[in-house]
Amino acid sequence: MSHIFDWIFSQYQDTPTHLIVLEMIGVLFGFLSVWYSKRENILVFPTGIISTGIFVYILLVFGLLGDMLINAYYFVMSIFGWYIWTRKIDETHFIPITRTNTKEKKWSVFLFVTTVAFVCGVYLIFDKFESWTAYVDTLTTAIFFVGMWLMARKKLENWVYWIIGDVISVPLYLYKGLIFTSLQYLLFTVIAILGYYAWRKSLNKSPQTLLK
Repeated sequence: MSHIFDWIFSQYQDTPTHLIVLEMIGVLFGFLSVWYSKRENILVFPTGIISTGIFVYILLVFGLLGDMLINAYYFVMSIFGWYIWTRKIDETHFIPITRTNTKEKKWSVFLFVTTVAFVCGVYLIFDKFESWTAYVDTLTTAIFFVGMWLMARKKLENWVYWIIGDVISVPLYLYKGLIFTSLQYLLFTVIAILGYYAWRKSLNKSPQTLLK
C-alpha cells in the first residue's frame, strides 16, 4: 500500500503546494456537487460553483485550455441551473426530471459541434495542439458542455454524457499527473451510473423539496 501512496505523491514532486491543496479542495467540492446532483438536491449548484472556480485556475496553470473553459462554463451554467431548478409548476411542486425532446436533441448536437469548433480555435490561436491530450481535451469539453446544459434543464440524458466524458477523463488526468483529479473522475463515473438510475426512477415526478 505504501508503494501506491509513494507513486501517487511522486507525481507532485514539481507541483507547488498551493496547487496540490487547491486541487484536493476542488475535488472534494466536485464530488459533493455530483453527489447532490444524483440526489436531485439544489446544493449541487453552490458546491459546483466552488469546485469549478478552483479548477479554472488550476487548469489554466496546467495548460488544459478546453477544460479550463468548460469549468468557466460550468460556473455560469450553475447559476442558470440554480434558477431553473427552483422554478415551480404550482405552489408546492418544482419542475420534474424529463427526457429530451426532438428540439433539445438537435440543440445538443449543435452545442457539441459548436463547442468542438470553438475549442479547436482556442487551441490554434494559442498554438497549444502539442500532444494527443489537446485533441482528447477538445472532445471531452464538448461532451461535458452538452451534459451540463442538459443537467441544468433537469434532463435524464445528461447522465449519459457525464458517463462517457468521465470514462475518457480518467486516463487523461492520470497521464497529466493530476492523480487526485483522475480518481475523482473514476468516482464520478460510478456516481453518474447511479445517478442515471436514480433520476430514471424520479422521471416526470415533481418534487416538493430540493434539499434531500
